[in-house]
Amino acid sequence: MMNTPVALITGAANGLGWALSQQFWQVGYSLCLVDLDQQGLEARKASLLEMGSNTQKIELCTVNLLESGAIECIKDTLSRRFTSLDVLVNNAGITHRSLARETSIDVIEKVMDLDFLVPVKLTQQLFEQLANSGTRKKPATIINIGSMAGWMPVMARSGYCAAKSAQHQYFETLRAETTHLPVNILMVYPSFLATDIEKNALAGNGQKATHARSTIGNIQSAEWMAKQIIQACHSGKSRLFPSKAILLASLFYRWFPALYTRMMRRKFKSELSVQLEVQELANH
Repeated sequence: MMNTPVALITGAANGLGWALSQQFWQVGYSLCLVDLDQQGLEARKASLLEMGSNTQKIELCTVNLLESGAIECIKDTLSRRFTSLDVLVNNAGITHRSLARETSIDVIEKVMDLDFLVPVKLTQQLFEQLANSGTRKKPATIINIGSMAGWMPVMARSGYCAAKSAQHQYFETLRAETTHLPVNILMVYPSFLATDIEKNALAGNGQKATHARSTIGNIQSAEWMAKQIIQACHSGKSRLFPSKAILLASLFYRWFPALYTRMMRRKFKSELSVQLEVQELANH
């Protein structure tokens, strides 16, 4: 049983995390599934076991990744239940929909902590185990779910853009420093997906955002994204840009930033109007 490769996935109970859990299970991985939702994790485990397997194993780790001790709990679960770690998927995340100057520092800190610092902490704690599991022919893999928001500004997502930018820079630097080790880093830059991250987006005051989001390009399913990530992982890719239109938009921003900003304001006009209306009501 312990000869099967092992993947650890954060935010595994829903959305892209759940889609990735299914994909890794179907190609023969044992899983360590991490999420805050215990009932959700248990339901997902039952669904996977119904698919059948005589060699794979599933361990659940119910933790709030923002609380102290969460990373140690995950590490302890791995060391007790598995002898290797072949894939680490830093998927758990949160976003907000609020104007930069109307977003409380508590919201900014929460987004930065979960989207940037948690992946860094988890990677630092588990890197040695990953390096020991990997080989030159088959390196272990760290998969980070980034965003094109880390490459270009997106209105009403200032904290999210900052967190994903920081994630990009940290892991690209880590890649440069560890090319001699059997660990590959796959940076994934999706655009807009039909997942719970937007359903659970925060407003500037920390409550759940109630207004509709604006989007750029097509909204793809979590299943579609997960399949591309699995393929990129197995082929040893370093970066995955699943939406060519969004990739071109990021390059357009670098070449023509003023024009990009005008076009973005036009695209996000309806959301900006809602934000300004909320701001005016609060001021009165």
